[in-house]
Amino acid sequence: MRVMGVDPGLTRCGVAVVEGRPGVRPTLVAVGVVRTSPELPHEFRLLRLEEGLTAWYDRYRPGTISIERVFAQHNLHSVTGVAQAVGIAMLIGARHDTPVELHSPSEAKAAITGSGQADKKQVGAMVARILGLDGPPRPVDAADAVALAVTQLWRGGVENRYAQVAAAARRRAS
Repeated sequence: MRVMGVDPGLTRCGVAVVEGRPGVRPTLVAVGVVRTSPELPHEFRLLRLEEGLTAWYDRYRPGTISIERVFAQHNLHSVTGVAQAVGIAMLIGARHDTPVELHSPSEAKAAITGSGQADKKQVGAMVARILGLDGPPRPVDAADAVALAVTQLWRGGVENRYAQVAAAARRRAS
């Protein structure tokens, strides 16, 4: 299964594509970020993000998109842009009839490190170890996107496959 992980952000949106199946070490296909300039009007930043994520999707054709669920603690202004980035990633999945799964930050941390309280450095180190890389992907948004993709492979892959096929059949029928 090929999964595209998205760590949503308006300035830097982490993106990764990972392949894997149960019992086999996941393989990193590609990793990077889609960047937008804070100097652009907000609507054009959203457009650039959509163009960048669509280019990733078109190039790698994932079977699932795994996105970090929005988490708002204090800064509601910044969470608005992140929520919009999540919506754009979800829209790309819907446009291509590709299942979308949302994972909380603590769920991804727990899947990768064993602790939902792990810090970014620990997540990056474990991503590198799981994939057999020399070091964690940079910037941290990219490493987080890999973690989200691996989380989907491990936690959502096999169990959700039947549900995804049934949901796709229902969408086509309606």
